[in-house]
Amino acid sequence: MKNLIFKLLTVATLLLASSLLNAATVVIVNSGNPDASISKKVAKKIFMGKASSTGSAEVIPVDQDEGSAVRDDFYKKAANKAADKMKSYWSKMIFSGKAVPPEVKGDDAAVVDWVAKHKDAIGYVDKSAVNGSVKVVLELP
Repeated sequence: MKNLIFKLLTVATLLLASSLLNAATVVIVNSGNPDASISKKVAKKIFMGKASSTGSAEVIPVDQDEGSAVRDDFYKKAANKAADKMKSYWSKMIFSGKAVPPEVKGDDAAVVDWVAKHKDAIGYVDKSAVNGSVKVVLELP
């Protein structure tokens, strides 16, 4: 009986780990945005307050809730910064008056909804949250 429970727990752990490894964070824009894709460098600049355009369109970035797995994953992959480093970064930028952080819209569903309703919006979500109302312009596997 103990052997069966151990095997079931092992299988469940492996399934969970494989689903986490396959998770991808994507950058999304309104379906009316002219861009088909953007680079990771451009996304980094936009979400770190150093650019307000993709090169062909002005954009307004939105963040997810602080502490969310998708937010942490996005900044780790796009900016190579952990959550604590991003918090420190924004404290310095705000204090110096150089930039303000993106407005927080909540979770994947809230970001998709906001981006779909605003022609100049850009956000990031887990790839599984994307629907036909928005367009993916960058995938961060």
